[in-house]
Amino acid sequence: MPKPKTLSGGDVVRIFAVFGFELAAQRGSHIKLRRVLSDGTRQTLTVPNHRELDRGTLLGIYRQALRYITAEELTQHFFHK
Repeated sequence: MPKPKTLSGGDVVRIFAVFGFELAAQRGSHIKLRRVLSDGTRQTLTVPNHRELDRGTLLGIYRQALRYITAEELTQHFFHK
């Protein structure tokens, strides 16, 4: 697996905005992102709003997002080539 990029919580929120996720709520430093599909299905992700996300946290967010977004689309945003 390639090396993950160094990303902040804001960077991750912007990445998911490209895929149609919007800010649904924020509690403390955690941002809840949600998108609603045309069939009414809701997809939710939670991202900590930190200056720099730990490698394990970033990989965890990536794995959760794979439930909704294909690896081919997502990998270029999270990993170096």
